Amino acid sequence: MTLVGECLSPHVTMAQRDHIRLEWRMPYRVLERTRQVAWTCFCRASVYELCEGGGQAFLRRTVQLDGKPTAHETSPCSISEARVIWTALLSGRAR
Repeated sequence: MTLVGECLSPHVTMAQRDHIRLEWRMPYRVLERTRQVAWTCFCRASVYELCEGGGQAFLRRTVQLDGKPTAHETSPCSISEARVIWTALLSGRAR
């Protein structure tokens, strides 16, 4: 996790060779009300968010290409599990 230039949010580190592949799905709004508790810098093509609500959490990936953002999400899991996955994502151990 590094800060670049004047960016205030972290950037995702390059994926490690033996990284865990996350299953990204189309958003399906299982959790009615969620809030973003952490996110990566918006200066990159892919932006990641850690979202929590109702005792569960998931990660959201938004790819911003050609002015058409496309979002995908992981399946909901416990908040503690999602935070472990978030840390792995930032460090390049998951993608």
